[in-house]
Amino acid sequence: MSGALRNKVAVVTGGSHGIGRATVERFAQDGATVAVAYGHDEAAARDTVDRIRKDGGRAFAVHTELGTPGDAARFWETFDEAGREFVPDGKIDILVHNAGAGNFARLADLTEDAYDKVMAVNVKAPFFITKLALPRLRDGGRIINVSSTAARVGSPDLLVYGVSKAALNWFTYDMAVDLGPRGITVNAVAPGITMTRQSDYLVDNPELVAQQTARVALGRLGQTDDVVGIIAFLASDEGRWVTGQVIDASGGTAL
Repeated sequence: MSGALRNKVAVVTGGSHGIGRATVERFAQDGATVAVAYGHDEAAARDTVDRIRKDGGRAFAVHTELGTPGDAARFWETFDEAGREFVPDGKIDILVHNAGAGNFARLADLTEDAYDKVMAVNVKAPFFITKLALPRLRDGGRIINVSSTAARVGSPDLLVYGVSKAALNWFTYDMAVDLGPRGITVNAVAPGITMTRQSDYLVDNPELVAQQTARVALGRLGQTDDVVGIIAFLASDEGRWVTGQVIDASGGTAL
């Protein structure tokens, strides 16, 4: 276990699976106390926490379903309750907005309910969770938003998802300016296709895998560690002079 994040408190939404889980595990290895926030899969969140504790780390689970009315306030209420033993003052150093909702409908088939759900999880929740976090976030802290290449590459099947991530990018720019005087950096990391449970549709489709791989300059699809290394850099002191950036983490997709 390294000490890069020793005595830091990190919160990661969507922390029970995929990039989020790999992020909380890396933060714990680097010495942080980690809040593993999740919406639905309690078993996976508990397993993540148990693994971290077994390895000597500090972690606790925070359950809040994002995209529902009042989610931001409930999120921090749950954080305080679940983290009383680990974070008695409620203060944090790192906030990672990783939770996301997807949708594969083109505009002709997109319903208002589906649009609202994606925007509520991917845009509204980060906005207002951050708003309520501002008194908790220590000066010199970090906000890291997990965006997507869908925000820059035309993908009609990912219309509302791409729009939501583009909004998150602009949130990144504006908050970097707003919080700069406090020494808080705000950045986004934009993965391409990364092999998580969200990529299960590729497992039995080698032709599609070949098509998607051909779009990547580095010649393969991403793994969670490829993305988490960038997130860990931004969260550490090494990333102190980087802010207001959307960092491509796609291996050079659709260049």
